[in-house]
Amino acid sequence: MIEIDGNYLEGGGQVLRTATSLAAITKKDCRVFNIRKNRPNPGLKPQHLLGLRALSQLSGGKLEGDFLKSDNIRFFPGQIKNQGLHIRIETAGSITLVLQTLIPPALLAPEPISIFV
Repeated sequence: MIEIDGNYLEGGGQVLRTATSLAAITKKDCRVFNIRKNRPNPGLKPQHLLGLRALSQLSGGKLEGDFLKSDNIRFFPGQIKNQGLHIRIETAGSITLVLQTLIPPALLAPEPISIFV
């Protein structure tokens, strides 16, 4: 399992989004800890949670620690599925953050994938 400190550099959610997206592509399990540790409200926010859950669904994977304010997740990716994803996002600014997690593995899927937000 690849372990990544989510507090690296500016310690925002980008490390989390990139790590899990690449894990889905490479099919390597990963753990991200210290998620947003030095932020005023550390841990997972709704957009992080939605992105992780959608990525888990897209990859047929398993996700642990997926709850609000969690500072530690484990992601066990499976095979990327050709399916449509329906994601309900409450704020417009979060759409691009969720898509940052999903687009790289979706581009490498064997068939086109539809993502509805």
